[in-house]
Amino acid sequence: MSDIRNRKAGNDVARLSRRGFLKIGAAGLAAAALELAGYDLSPSQVAAALARRQEGALRVAWGGAPATLDPLFASADTEIAFLNAVYDYLIDTNNNSELVPRLATEWSVSEDGLTYTLQIAEGVTFHDGSALALDDILWTFERLRGEGPTADLYADITSIEAGEGNSIVFTLAQPNPDFLYNLTDNHAVILKQGAENIGNEFNGTGPFRLDEYVTDRAVFSANADYWGGAPGFGTLEFVYFDSVESAVNALEGGVVDVVLRMDNATYLNLSNSGSYSASAVPTSGHDVVRLRADQGPGADERVRQAFKLATDRQAIFDRIQFGFGAVGRDTPISPVFERYYTEETPLPARDPAAARQLLADAGYAEGLEMTLYTPNLPDRVALAQALAAQWEEAGIMITIEPQEEAVYYADNVWLEVDLAITPWGARPVPQIYLDLYLKSDAQWNEAHFSDEEVDQLIEVAGSSLDEEERVNAYHELQRILIERGPYIIPYFFAQFGVMANTVGGVEVHPFAGRTNFQQATVG
Repeated sequence: MSDIRNRKAGNDVARLSRRGFLKIGAAGLAAAALELAGYDLSPSQVAAALARRQEGALRVAWGGAPATLDPLFASADTEIAFLNAVYDYLIDTNNNSELVPRLATEWSVSEDGLTYTLQIAEGVTFHDGSALALDDILWTFERLRGEGPTADLYADITSIEAGEGNSIVFTLAQPNPDFLYNLTDNHAVILKQGAENIGNEFNGTGPFRLDEYVTDRAVFSANADYWGGAPGFGTLEFVYFDSVESAVNALEGGVVDVVLRMDNATYLNLSNSGSYSASAVPTSGHDVVRLRADQGPGADERVRQAFKLATDRQAIFDRIQFGFGAVGRDTPISPVFERYYTEETPLPARDPAAARQLLADAGYAEGLEMTLYTPNLPDRVALAQALAAQWEEAGIMITIEPQEEAVYYADNVWLEVDLAITPWGARPVPQIYLDLYLKSDAQWNEAHFSDEEVDQLIEVAGSSLDEEERVNAYHELQRILIERGPYIIPYFFAQFGVMANTVGGVEVHPFAGRTNFQQATVG
């Protein structure tokens, strides 16, 4: 079991940056590989890095660092990746968004769709040596069902009980055909019953144990007793850089072995270089450009329609995505959800003059000035710039306000401001997006959008056992959101992973933080 407090004291160093590229030349090859650190490394730090390299460590670079590591509130890739290494989920998903066993080895569903029975793996232990008990799972889900952000997701659970043998039984108030996918939610790692100081102390059942966590890195050792089989290498290291650009430079300099999540232009350059193993995975992940529908200009449907008419989604897709992913249609239902996706409702053709007239009708004859908040990530800032240029032709004048990703979420900027861009990572089924941010009472309804017809359709799509009825509900939802929703979703992005050719066995997950490393090989 690891305690962040003991490891952070006296070690609060700056995150890695590009500066100082040639500062440590006297230390030879090891220092050359570490020159991207952005500050002078002490002899002990150089020695530690050399030791990790010699023992076959896998070093993964992230453009950013965790802001919170309490599973209940974690959301960023850096946070989920950390938790995924230390803890286990009941059920996982693979890179095709298919359900795969983790702590739950198999499962069954009653004919009425109300009872789910999961068989739990035997011989599982926490890092402190104690055995995983069914009570740990019960306690974890009681916490998830509390007042936090997952309360809505699990609101329909009427009971969770120990079943026969080593099984857990979930009983629902109404059918939910996607319930097993809900159990894969990023927050749903299994904690030890009564765990305290959650987010600072880490006692999981996962494939890696935390050895060290300071501001610029987290170092994990392989869990030799892992119930699913010990990883084949000794050390997993997450290195937190101040930008994706710095992380990529570290890969090119040999400091790290893997970079996940990067902008499209960078991926294109790296994949074309022939020097790395590169993967691009189609996803349902998307950037939501949203107006608040309950206050300010976005409360007027004419303003929402004006924004849509002022936007050329294809041009944005070509400029920002470089052909990776898919053009968006202002709904979170992606082409990867083939059964539910439709293009029956046409998107409005771009018409800045019509948009300007709608603004005038809404009382903005002299134009509209707004601030657009966005995480300070390369693609999102580029998206904001492209939107601002397009919207200006319709009389919408935009001030762009980039913010560090952790601040954007931790300070709840994204839930409060009138206009924002929010990246939503890939999810395995569309219903999760609807439940998380589209329902009127959703925990993360960042647009504060409330539409009775939308709520009814979400209910049908999320509860009907009649697949045709579900398909029709999803199609109708797409029509409504295109016509009157406060959302512009210009594209669905691909997830990227670039690795040294010496790394094998890593399948990039559509949600980068859920990429599993325990099967990796390090040459």
